[in-house]
Amino acid sequence: MSKEIALGWIDENEKRIIKLSDKAWEYAEVGLLEHKTSKLLADEIEGHGFEVVRGIAGMPTAFVATWGSGKPVVGFLGELDALAGLSQKAVPYKEPVKEGAPGHGCGHNIHGTSALACSIAVKTAMEEEDIPGTVKFFGCPAEETLVGKVFLVRDGYLKGVDACLSHHPGSMNNAGLGSSNAMNSIKFHFYGRTAHAAGDPENGISALDAVELMSDGVNFMREHIIEKARVHYVTEVGGGQPNVVPAYARTWFYVRAPERDQVEQIYSWVLQIADGADKMARTTHSVEFLTGCYNMLPNRGLSELVVSNMSEIGAPVHTKAEIEFAKKLNESIPPESKKESLRKSERPDWQEMLDKFFDEEVLDAWNEGKVSAGSTDVSDVSWVTPTMEFETACAILGTPGHSWQCTAQSGMSIGHKGLMFSSKVLAASGLDLITKPDLLKKVRKEWTERLAGRTYKPPIPPDLKPPLHQLEK
Repeated sequence: MSKEIALGWIDENEKRIIKLSDKAWEYAEVGLLEHKTSKLLADEIEGHGFEVVRGIAGMPTAFVATWGSGKPVVGFLGELDALAGLSQKAVPYKEPVKEGAPGHGCGHNIHGTSALACSIAVKTAMEEEDIPGTVKFFGCPAEETLVGKVFLVRDGYLKGVDACLSHHPGSMNNAGLGSSNAMNSIKFHFYGRTAHAAGDPENGISALDAVELMSDGVNFMREHIIEKARVHYVTEVGGGQPNVVPAYARTWFYVRAPERDQVEQIYSWVLQIADGADKMARTTHSVEFLTGCYNMLPNRGLSELVVSNMSEIGAPVHTKAEIEFAKKLNESIPPESKKESLRKSERPDWQEMLDKFFDEEVLDAWNEGKVSAGSTDVSDVSWVTPTMEFETACAILGTPGHSWQCTAQSGMSIGHKGLMFSSKVLAASGLDLITKPDLLKKVRKEWTERLAGRTYKPPIPPDLKPPLHQLEK
């Protein structure tokens, strides 16, 4: 009965849920600057009787909303941040709302709103059925730069949570069992001495030379690190004009690998390369460690729970208008890119999906033992409590990640359908964890086994403050 109450609340409040998601989509704020989005969601859930604590873990846009008391404690993770440069109207051709502005090219407007909606729905059912337990909704900023949840975990905000659920927009309906790459995010600041680049270059010490030499060194390093590692970078500051030797330059690196200790080994080598760049260019440098994260610990018990509820609720079917939208949008996606996307997914029978726009099936997990090349700070949560981040179809097959095509769909009915479906799946699965002690016990037993005696050590120093202004223009 409790599930029916929760799902009924979501149905009754569909227009409001979609309105909140669309408002977050309009705000489209980048990581740690999601002030309007954070207030929107925190105010909404506070109005439904949750106790909200804002500005937690040194992040003005992070918050935790709590309702209930005692065990079990189930958490729902909601992300807030958009991506720079992905502004886009909800149309099937490229047309920014504002050229160069941010946009929700990863669907976090749906992510945050689905967690909000399910938290209120679960609370409604628990209140009506007098079910003991605690619901926590975490407003998590800056997932895209792997910041928010890492600082929340380090500062103890996930302590005492018995299990966590999270939903991420995608193009399929499944609850994967793969892992992800651990990562370090670091900026290197190089310092030299200015001079006239033509008149007296012998008096100049080029910080840009050091940046380029470091980049060359890292690129030579690639041949000699493990195959699944990823190292990428941008030069953020490289000087002002060609006839002035740059006294300052800055580069930003991500170092990724399947396991945390592998990241640390490669990162140590990168630090030595930076030292070598100083010796060659006669510069000095400082290291600004921004954040790091772990690899994901999957959980089969949570995967099976989520898939069971997906199947029971039933995946959305798309309308004729949505199919027409998809047909037009599909013209912007090269067929070979869609084919490669499906091939990489390793979805069972992926070849049969090449001529389809939508995947409307509910799929059992097929990817246990696989490691995604990407990284997520949800992984850090998975090391301190059993965690599942599942996917629902909020975009057509072949939609590139972090793209204007994703932004467009996140703000219209295709994304709305994935939003409503995921809200229901989160609510149903959360209630199962709260009302079925044997299920929660089984999930936590598996989590302990997957830890295999390892303990989580925060990848960030205890005194490190969140990089609040790293994306500020």
